[in-house]
Amino acid sequence: MPDAFFTSSKPRKRKRVDSGGKGPSSGSTNTKFSRKGPSQGFAKHGPAKANGVQKKKGRAADEELSDQTDEGEGGIDDMDLRPDDEDAAVSGEEDEDETPAEKRLRLAKLYLESVKEGLADGEFDAAEIDKELISARLKQDVLEHSGKVHLFVADSFDFTQPLTKVLRTRGHRFSVTSAVAAESGKHLYTSGKEGSIIQWDLATGKRLLTFHKIRPPNSQTKGKGKGKAPIDLNLKGHTDEVLALALSDDGRYLASAGRDRKLVVWDVEKGEWVKAFGGNLGHKDIISALSFRKGTQQLYTGSFDRTLKIYDLSPTVMGYVETLFGHQDHILSLDSLRGDTCVSVGGRDKTVRYWKIVEESQLVFRGGGRSRVREVLEGGLRGDEEGDDPDDEMDGRAKETMRKFIEGSIECVAMIDETTFLSGGDSGSICLWTTLKKKPIFTQPLAHGFNEAHSETEGVIRTPRWVTSLASLRYSDLFASGSWEGDLRIWKLDPKLKSFSLIGTIPALGVVNSLQFVSPPAEFFSRSPWINPPAAEGNGQDAVIPVQRKSGVQPVLLVAGMGQEHRLGRWVTVKDGAANGSIIVALSPRTLS
Repeated sequence: MPDAFFTSSKPRKRKRVDSGGKGPSSGSTNTKFSRKGPSQGFAKHGPAKANGVQKKKGRAADEELSDQTDEGEGGIDDMDLRPDDEDAAVSGEEDEDETPAEKRLRLAKLYLESVKEGLADGEFDAAEIDKELISARLKQDVLEHSGKVHLFVADSFDFTQPLTKVLRTRGHRFSVTSAVAAESGKHLYTSGKEGSIIQWDLATGKRLLTFHKIRPPNSQTKGKGKGKAPIDLNLKGHTDEVLALALSDDGRYLASAGRDRKLVVWDVEKGEWVKAFGGNLGHKDIISALSFRKGTQQLYTGSFDRTLKIYDLSPTVMGYVETLFGHQDHILSLDSLRGDTCVSVGGRDKTVRYWKIVEESQLVFRGGGRSRVREVLEGGLRGDEEGDDPDDEMDGRAKETMRKFIEGSIECVAMIDETTFLSGGDSGSICLWTTLKKKPIFTQPLAHGFNEAHSETEGVIRTPRWVTSLASLRYSDLFASGSWEGDLRIWKLDPKLKSFSLIGTIPALGVVNSLQFVSPPAEFFSRSPWINPPAAEGNGQDAVIPVQRKSGVQPVLLVAGMGQEHRLGRWVTVKDGAANGSIIVALSPRTLS
């Protein structure tokens, strides 16, 4: 018998009995709350129609009983949340006339029509659009939505010969902190430490537009330090260094952020400021990383305040969504793809976190050096299982070299597909991760070699160059990494996604502050004079469009933001031959012999 102390003295309310005659189950409590029809409604105390349809004046009384439904009634998922003024007859006839199979057929026809229109507007003539092209396009869409690697294109590019199709832009006084290009191949955007953002014509390399740094009013800075100065969201621009850029897939919105703790949204089609986020809906410290979710207007931001924030930049919303907590140090980089997930790295907390947005959960992957206590807690004195340790393949001298350089900070991250990603740190190592294992499945040590510094007391001191930037060609086996030794390094994943190897280098003097792979349409490569010079159009040597049709491999662009200094500080300085600008390299597949 229950204790009287826990028994509520509040009288229980009677449950209403369904007026629709359903035999023995008519008085059960499994009725569902809805406004659609007579069989799902509650009875009213007043008179009812002969056919059991409720009158509108009793609807308010029925809605008051929504809190009395028990657990078996399904909750809010079973409610009809359409507006009251909707014509129920019209919506009911629409549902009755079209079966689920007919609806799927109608949507499939609309999708096929859109595919045909896209192919007709693109590189193919109307006569070339046949079942094979449509089938190939459908397969590509299915593979892309599956979230797995399906483009094995690394062997199609030849890095043994010097690359001549290179575009360089220079327009910033200080180091370029970020460089992003539109998927359409129309524009390039770069940001610098001086606080300006420049829009470039990607086909010609000409400067089109500049968003300059804005000097805040003197009233904001009097008597207060920079960190305590209030954020003026009405200023149409940045007031300090711009550290990160992100461009939406449709090329309409450009997001920028930096040391002024403000997220600014630009409509680059109109060339104007749209909105700024800060204060209660923004970060409390420097914003260091931005990433748009592929195919949407959803934006992820990472900050030195150790949080991630999500914004919806759809024209009808344009607002803040939520904040994600978990990192214990500055968030230095993040990346995302098509799924409702993103990956971030937390600097000296030495973790890579895989965020599941819908499930409101996260997976934590710990990098850096292992401690003896952690190894004992994980079940052994060795961090890896016998036979799984990649160090077993190295000789004793290499092992000793590796043990000297323990990863103290994870600097950058890049997603390959929805479950596989890469990270790079200050030990010079690039790690390959999968969501199925808590430890990296492959580690490439000293990916960019050693940095030598001369000391009067100790002679030459060799330290590894840390990996400053990573980028992958989405859903493919090709990715690039950057540091400051003077080269961009191109890597190839093995078909089983268990390891990767170096396949080529591209000269690039300076510190690599950002990397991006872009796959613009074929028309871009044919109309860009720096890729197809007018004098070389007739010899067929530089014509990349026929190669794409024969081999099925599209040419891609590699965009790098370069500077004489690291984007977050001045502890690395490269003067010899380094320029503050961007480098765009066109990678064309091998010609068929």
